[in-house]
Amino acid sequence: MEWKKCYLDVVLVPLGFLTVLAYHVWLWHKVRTQPHRTIIGINAAGRRLWLSAIMKNNEKNNILAVQTLRNTIMGSTLMATTSILLCSGLAAVISSTYSVKKTLNYAVYGAHGEFMLALKYVTLLLVFLFSFLSHSLSIRFINQVNFLVNCPQSHEPHDHCTSAITPDYISDLLEKGFILNTVGNRIFYAALPLLLWIFGPVLVFLCSLTMVPVLYNLDLVFGNGQGSNGKKVNEMGPDSEGYLQSV
Repeated sequence: MEWKKCYLDVVLVPLGFLTVLAYHVWLWHKVRTQPHRTIIGINAAGRRLWLSAIMKNNEKNNILAVQTLRNTIMGSTLMATTSILLCSGLAAVISSTYSVKKTLNYAVYGAHGEFMLALKYVTLLLVFLFSFLSHSLSIRFINQVNFLVNCPQSHEPHDHCTSAITPDYISDLLEKGFILNTVGNRIFYAALPLLLWIFGPVLVFLCSLTMVPVLYNLDLVFGNGQGSNGKKVNEMGPDSEGYLQSV
C-alpha cells in the first residue's frame, strides 16, 4: 500500500530532476567545446576583455571597475539574502506544530504522509542552503577582485608576492566568482519544481520539462553565432576562446 501511495513521487520527481541535470551536463560540455555558441561563454570572454582593458588604463578606469564589481556584489548579496530568508521560513514551518498536510490530502496525487511532507520541506531547505553557499563564495571571490584590480603592477623580478598578481590571476578569480554566481542561480531555479512538489509530483515533472526549453533559449546563441552588428561572435579573439575552453 505504501508503494501505491508514493510511486508517483519515486518515479516522476527523480525523472524530472534527471532531465534538468542532463541538460546542464550538456550545457557544460557546450561551454567547454563551443564557448562562442553559449551566453555563458561569450560573457566570460567579455569579462576577460573588460578586465584587461581596465588594468591597462587603471588610473582612469579604477572607479568604473569598483562600481561595476560593487553592483555585481549587490546582486549576489540579494540572492544570498533571499535564500537564507527562505531557509529561515522553511525551518520555522518544519519546527512548527501546525500541519498543512490535512488541507492537501485530497488535492494532490502521490504520498500524503508526515514523512513525505517533511522530506519535501527538508529538500527545499537544502536547496536554498546550497544556493546561499554558492552566492556567499561568489561574493568572496569578487571582493578579492575588487581589491586586486587596482593593485599596481610590479616589474621587479625578485618581488614574488606582487609579481603573482597578474591579469590572468585576477581573471581567474573573477571567473570563479561568476561561475559560483551562476551555480547559485541555477540551484535557486531548481527550487521552483520543489515548491510545486508540495502539490504533487506531476507538477514537478511538468515544471522540469518546461524549464529545459526555457533555459535552452536563454543559454544558447542563435543566428549562426552573429550578434546584432553582424559580426561573428567567435571573432572576439583567439585568446578569449582558448581561455574559455580551459575553464
